[in-house]
Amino acid sequence: MHQYSYITFVGSYITRKSTGFKSSTYLYTLEEMKERKPKKKKRKEKLRISSSTMGSKSMPSQANQLHFILFPHMAQGHMIPMVDIAKLLARRGALITIFTTPLNASRFKTVLSRATESGLRIRLILLKFPCEEVGLPLDCENCDLVPSPNYFINFITAIYMLHKPVEDIVKELTPPPNCMIADMCLPWTIEVARMLGIPRISFHGLGCFCLLCLHSIRTSKIYDKMDSDSDYFVLPDLPDQIEMTKPQLPGSLLSTSSDFTRKLVAADLESYGVIANTFEELEPEYAKEYKKAKNGKVWCVGPVSLSNKEELDKAERGNKSSVDEQQCLKWLDSWEPGSVVYVCLGSLCNLREPHLKELGLGLEASNKPFIWVIRGGSNIVLEELNKWIEEDGFEERIKSRGLLIRGWAPQLLILSHPSVGGFLTHCGWNSVLEGISAGVSMVTWPLFEDQFLNEKLVTQILKIGVRVGVEVPFAIGEEDKIGVLVKKEDVERAIEELMNEGKESKERRERARKLGLIAKRAVEEGGSSDINMSSFIQEIMQLATDKSSKE
Repeated sequence: MHQYSYITFVGSYITRKSTGFKSSTYLYTLEEMKERKPKKKKRKEKLRISSSTMGSKSMPSQANQLHFILFPHMAQGHMIPMVDIAKLLARRGALITIFTTPLNASRFKTVLSRATESGLRIRLILLKFPCEEVGLPLDCENCDLVPSPNYFINFITAIYMLHKPVEDIVKELTPPPNCMIADMCLPWTIEVARMLGIPRISFHGLGCFCLLCLHSIRTSKIYDKMDSDSDYFVLPDLPDQIEMTKPQLPGSLLSTSSDFTRKLVAADLESYGVIANTFEELEPEYAKEYKKAKNGKVWCVGPVSLSNKEELDKAERGNKSSVDEQQCLKWLDSWEPGSVVYVCLGSLCNLREPHLKELGLGLEASNKPFIWVIRGGSNIVLEELNKWIEEDGFEERIKSRGLLIRGWAPQLLILSHPSVGGFLTHCGWNSVLEGISAGVSMVTWPLFEDQFLNEKLVTQILKIGVRVGVEVPFAIGEEDKIGVLVKKEDVERAIEELMNEGKESKERRERARKLGLIAKRAVEEGGSSDINMSSFIQEIMQLATDKSSKE
């Protein structure tokens, strides 16, 4: 048996072994998969493609000839939209094979089981993650499970060790894949695509504003020339004047001194194109310019979160909720429309207890009803915070108007509820886009990486957000060196500015509401993202046809 991998097929296959998924999900070893490989025909059947325009209604009969292999990065913010993209492609009739690990698969197994029961052709290939080999704790298969920043290099090393087993597996896949969609954080997948002779499509988990900013900084080579960490500078060659400090930029995606960054950029340059979780109407100038930079090979197909129509899919998107969804909705039903503030700083929130304490006190001082999702960070931080909550009497004091969720929250369900009028967010791109899709204005509290750029889009370009006032990133690994950046007064002020009945606040909320409607139209039949998905599939079909005709 292969040292690292075992195979799970999701769909109507006959097998002896159940994996713990629902009955439509089954386990195969690599050797068993080889045995199931059909005999080659003497004459290879060539792909045929219609010359007519391919709208979403006519797509299934065409796209069912295509096989996409997907490689999501092992982080919630990367995996969740990739699974949504898998479902969108499968709804067009394509066969989808997702490569991941057992623990990560368990987080979306119910969502995928429902998808396959509805007839979608989605399969999983589960790779044994080499935790022991690199010195990681058992089952440490996701970024949010890495025990401390000191272990991130081990985690990245383990991901690179998947390269060889993946190469062995893809050679045996039937039918052979026609296209790869790979997360930008997995640059070694370009070698797999090259070996197979298929296009690699990059997925960044970012919007076009952020992607164009990164492209402009790289091409200008300004990042490594910047000496000051405190001076603001204008990002070059952008439609708007965007000023940032060097630490506010995602150095892991920009520094030319990093071997990982160089590989990431090289893989991106060699890739055929980019599939983006955004919609063109949200950032039209930036989408246009980024497409130019990528020779037109950019497909904006979002917001992909809107592909989740069913309440269960919304509730369990990414992981099983830590709270009873119906109780949560009942609590929200008890409040006036637009009155509740939803607070979530992401699954990788690395704030320490003193910072989180100020957030809690600021929420209390705002006198607004709120839901506060407490997750992320180390167990020690969460233990310290919960100790303060209990000893200070915080939860008792706010119980009449505050709901604390410890763990994973049904974010899509909450944001789409009429009672929610504001979203205090870390500005991770998924959260920003989910807030926009729900038509909700935001308080922005960026922590690190791309989040300060996303804040610029929300507050400066779209004008649907209020800054809490953070200027210094909360860099991973540097947490204990950073003092309290946001006081309770800052939180109280930002929430008041967002939620009051003044003219500026009403205009901000109206802009957010309109963007939410535009987002929904983009993914409907005939909308920009729907058309882009059809165009993307058509292009991949043409590439597959051209390849088939040469063989």
